[in-house]
Amino acid sequence: MLEGRLISFLRKAKTLPQQLRSCTARVHSRGLPPASGPASAASKASAAPLQRWGSLYGFRSLTKGLLGQPARKMTTSASVTTFGKSEVSSEGLKLLVSEGSAARKKVGIWLFGCSAWVFSLVVLGGITRLTRSGLSMTDWKFTGRLPPLSEDEWKLEFEKYQQSPEYKRVNRGMSVEEFKFIYWMEYAHRMWGRGLGIVFVLPFTYFLAKGFIRRPLGLRLSGLFALGAGQGLVGWWMVKSGLEEPLSEYVQPRVSPYRLAAHLTSAFVIYCGLLWTALSVVMPDPPAGNLNWVHEAAKVRKLVLPVSVIVGITAVSGAFVAGNDAGHAYNTFPKMGDSWIPDDIFSMEPLLRNCFENTSTVQLNHRILASTSLLSVGGLWLATRKIDMHPAIQSLIRSTLGMAALQVTLGISTLLSYVPVTLASAHQAGALTLLSLVILLAHTVRKPSPALLRSLASFPKCGS
Repeated sequence: MLEGRLISFLRKAKTLPQQLRSCTARVHSRGLPPASGPASAASKASAAPLQRWGSLYGFRSLTKGLLGQPARKMTTSASVTTFGKSEVSSEGLKLLVSEGSAARKKVGIWLFGCSAWVFSLVVLGGITRLTRSGLSMTDWKFTGRLPPLSEDEWKLEFEKYQQSPEYKRVNRGMSVEEFKFIYWMEYAHRMWGRGLGIVFVLPFTYFLAKGFIRRPLGLRLSGLFALGAGQGLVGWWMVKSGLEEPLSEYVQPRVSPYRLAAHLTSAFVIYCGLLWTALSVVMPDPPAGNLNWVHEAAKVRKLVLPVSVIVGITAVSGAFVAGNDAGHAYNTFPKMGDSWIPDDIFSMEPLLRNCFENTSTVQLNHRILASTSLLSVGGLWLATRKIDMHPAIQSLIRSTLGMAALQVTLGISTLLSYVPVTLASAHQAGALTLLSLVILLAHTVRKPSPALLRSLASFPKCGS
């Protein structure tokens, strides 16, 4: 019976293009005048997903839209391929970029490139912290400076580091060659961040001069640039806390967990903002083959929002794990040592401090949040299995579930292995990857524009 249904399904899929052409012929035979403007483009392109309905393309329909030219074959951007420099759709779809699809492709590639740069910057920052290199540079200049180029300059930098609490309590006896490694790690992290500023500002200025960027996009990108410029100040504010003498002689010097969390959280915000904006540029409308898929996507949207919040909170809680070196405690799973819940989770006063400064509580919170993230993504997958929705959304949900499971596995492996640099870096990159998939999923199920809804509603059913 299953084989018979499959054969019948494939036969129907083969006949869809012919049915679509006959349907179009009937529309013209009824004397309906051809539509014009952005709504007509969306109406014509809304047939394309039906032609490909028989193929199990999953992400292909989404990634084609991201690459530019094939986007007009999708209803995600079909209604926006012919706008001029100063036009904004009167049908309810407001574009972020003018000058047509070629300009959108250029701006989109630039923004995706900036997003990837921020991703690499976060991973590099994690490696810098894991190798205890972050406190090797004891001063900071906004514009940066050249690294030491002579032995005398290296000796001067090393003498500055020898005055820091980290050298006195952790790295006493370190050689100049060993110091060079941690210095280069921190220097690379700082200069990579400044490089992002150049990669962002120069194309931004060019696109503004060409008139590609509309006012809403310009304001949004200006805000993201301000956040990025402030990251350097936040980073130095964080490092400075680690250069101060600890209150107790038995405590190792480290940066404030609050400042580290602020630095990492703002990096997450910048990354998510760039990624969402890039997606909005290349896909002004979500993928929608028919009205039924749009209605079902609305159901998925109500579930995706709380899942996104849980995943975001879990990522931020990881910053407090890093700031308190909580990964080096209780290297067992699922229990924490010999118990499920340590006895000292409320040992600090006031009680709220435990959530951010108590090593036991911070690690317990992260374990609970990570498990909740995995269960919530799994629940999303179960709740949407029987919903008739766009294949790209189905593929995204499955990919998000797989990434959530992999991220939890990486976290457990990192803990049991006493936080090696390779696994810990992979775990941090996994957090950003999971966050990326959640952002992409939320963007894909967002509400379509009125122009797209009207075009889908006006598309005649071939069976009538």
